[in-house]
Amino acid sequence: MPQFDPTFFAPQLFWLVLTFVTLYILMTSVALPKIGAVLDERQRKIDDNLDKAAQLKAEAEAAVAAYEKALAESRAHAHSVIKEASDRLSSEAEERNRALSAKLSEQIKAGEARIGEAKTKALANVRDVAIDVAGSVFDRLIGANADAAKLETAVATALKEHGK
Repeated sequence: MPQFDPTFFAPQLFWLVLTFVTLYILMTSVALPKIGAVLDERQRKIDDNLDKAAQLKAEAEAAVAAYEKALAESRAHAHSVIKEASDRLSSEAEERNRALSAKLSEQIKAGEARIGEAKTKALANVRDVAIDVAGSVFDRLIGANADAAKLETAVATALKEHGK
């Protein structure tokens, strides 16, 4: 085998070392700095994007907190407006009920007064009618006119006995 021949092996090692050193120097002086710069730029962009994302997240959380605060304030305001309107409407309804109750009470009193007057008139008419009827009955049964004072006394006594 020719590659293991000692005379042929030493020059191969020389060229191997020379190629390795040349590639090493080229890699360290040209390729690796460019790769390192690209990696550093990439890392910087990633870090910037992460910082920007964290900042946007904080802004979004602040916006959500402000929204929730505004929503809570709006709900509280709406609740107070509803309660105020409910209280106002309740007091207005109560006032209307009181006014209606007073008006109905006055109408009831006026009606009772009219009923009392009508009852008094009716009782007066009953007294007069009872006296007339008693006189007519007396005339037909006995055939003579009855004494008006006696008829009034008899009718008054009968009415007292019946509680009228």
